[in-house]
Amino acid sequence: MKARHLSIIAKKEFRGLFNERTILLAVLLQLFIAMFSSFLMVGLTSMYDPSSLSKYSRHKYNIAYAGNDSAVLGYLENSPDFRVYPMDLSTGVAALKERKLSAVIYVPDTSPAADEPVKITLYTLTNDLQSAIVDVKLKDIFLKYEKDLRLIRVDRLNEQPIPIQVPKTSGGGDFYEFVYGLLIPLLVFMPAIIASALVIDLITEEYQHETLETLISTPVTFSEMVWGKVLACELLVPIQAGAWLLLLMVNGIVIENAGLILLQVVVTSLILILLGAITAIHYRERTAAQFIFSTSLVVVILFVLALPSNPLNLLTRLAVGTAGPEQWLVLAATGGIIVILGYLTQKYAEKVGKSHHSG
Repeated sequence: MKARHLSIIAKKEFRGLFNERTILLAVLLQLFIAMFSSFLMVGLTSMYDPSSLSKYSRHKYNIAYAGNDSAVLGYLENSPDFRVYPMDLSTGVAALKERKLSAVIYVPDTSPAADEPVKITLYTLTNDLQSAIVDVKLKDIFLKYEKDLRLIRVDRLNEQPIPIQVPKTSGGGDFYEFVYGLLIPLLVFMPAIIASALVIDLITEEYQHETLETLISTPVTFSEMVWGKVLACELLVPIQAGAWLLLLMVNGIVIENAGLILLQVVVTSLILILLGAITAIHYRERTAAQFIFSTSLVVVILFVLALPSNPLNLLTRLAVGTAGPEQWLVLAATGGIIVILGYLTQKYAEKVGKSHHSG
């Protein structure tokens, strides 16, 4: 295998990438996400957890209060988040339907010292983002009122509750989890998935366009052709992933160990690319190869995610600076898998190349 032949094939494929509209659109989509990650982080987080926006809301919400409990009313009136309007229940619900109010709270005439529980009813708009924020802000008030009721009814306890000391967290919450647990792994591993799908297209198009016989009639062997395409796809990964990490850091997201993250991504991506190459060599038809590879990739990813020290988990820990010596064990195991897959790819390519020459 000659390095000159590999570079010729790799350069040819790089020039051809600009004609792949699907690949370019995928790259532009990732570029958009990375460039505007700070803005998208807020929007996407609110989609799966609308209550995460509650701490950033400074708006005073209009709510109606129907009841006679002065404690709940006092908490509501002292809250900087609400503008309270005492009114009867039917009037409040009617105003809520017209979106003149954000919520209606009904507190029955139940004494805090009564035997029966105090049932507070909250009326909000269904499937409304504002309602999710109001729910979270009201939850804090209801928890304070619940604590008051527990103190009033403490003499009813037959046993003393065991106090639980919950350690304080350093903060971060949903945004922290979204950025480091989802956004960064998604951006840096997406180039690996794109490259593995791309290598299938690059190999199968030689069969479909009937250019393979012409290619291997030159001094370039079939295995060199395969490895040249693998090299082109592999070089694409660090360029994309490095650009995404740089854009994320420009957006103000602190990323530790960016170099080690790139190393892990490059090594892991080579596994996917080699699997894609073997699939393409075997099936030789783009649709069948892409379907089999995509199905197998889902199974492989689910299996890998079940492992405690999987690459995605390790990447998150590297980004926050908490990865330990196990990162080198994962890297060594990944390197071993690459050696096996590389050997299988070479042998399979040599076998297929011989069949073409003999044919």
